[in-house]
Amino acid sequence: MSLLTVGSVAFDALETPFGKTDKIIGGAATYITLSASYFTKQNNLVAVVGGDFPQEMVDLLIEHGVNTEGLKTIPDGKTFFWSGKYHEDMNTRDTLETQLNVMADFDPVIPESYQTTEYLMLGNTVPATQKAVIQRMAKRPKLIMLDTMNLWMNIALDDLKDVLTLVDVLTINDEEARQLSGDYSLRKAAQTIMAMGPKTLIIKKGEHGALLFQGEKIFFAPALPLEVVFDPTGAGDCFAGGFIGYLAKTDDISFENMKRAIIYGSAMASFCVEKFGTERVVNLTQEEIDARVQEFVKLSSFEIV
Repeated sequence: MSLLTVGSVAFDALETPFGKTDKIIGGAATYITLSASYFTKQNNLVAVVGGDFPQEMVDLLIEHGVNTEGLKTIPDGKTFFWSGKYHEDMNTRDTLETQLNVMADFDPVIPESYQTTEYLMLGNTVPATQKAVIQRMAKRPKLIMLDTMNLWMNIALDDLKDVLTLVDVLTINDEEARQLSGDYSLRKAAQTIMAMGPKTLIIKKGEHGALLFQGEKIFFAPALPLEVVFDPTGAGDCFAGGFIGYLAKTDDISFENMKRAIIYGSAMASFCVEKFGTERVVNLTQEEIDARVQEFVKLSSFEIV
């Protein structure tokens, strides 16, 4: 089944305890589509970049089977840029610089060839923009998944709650779940948030795994203990890409299949953090992905005798 991802394609400049980079390719939609490319062959992108965005970076997406018909270039504009520095624990970071540039006026246009998309992934961006994408689809996709962050809870809460009534799956981290719901217990927070609209909620807990909620059903996926966490940037987006990419591949949105999708998403996130930016995600083999998934299976498998 076809997947459409709408979000940012950007430049990042990163610093972690393991080193630093100059400008490298980043952005939520970049990580999502690259991750999803290992699962679905109909992988469509809507985003905007400036005239400073190199063609070789567009070619990288195309080489991974990403349809860039919806990638708009503003010749006299500059690409969205974010710079950040991670602390020693790799869980906290400081934003050093954010330049919205062409993203400030991002008005997504959905090409005709994308209009039959069955799976829609709304990367983290302005809630009003996410709603506009849904409204511009000729028919409602089979599944709509949305990512958001605490910034929009602070400055656009009403718009966020509005778009939540239109989506099937919401993915946020534990801090954001508590902020959005007003509940400390994540189980209670999940019920509060699902009452806002999404039938399914994923709460990401970073190095502590992820929780999947749907009605009264709960599934927990552990995070893989890695020897080295090099750069966490994009891990949540790779998780989302692996999750929805697997759903699109199998065309099965049952809770049981979502449990499998959570594991594939977690596997993709685990690869992402092993090197800077997209470096690790662009060079994976199917054998590596299958082996990593089996590591997750072994990690949580046990027998009661």
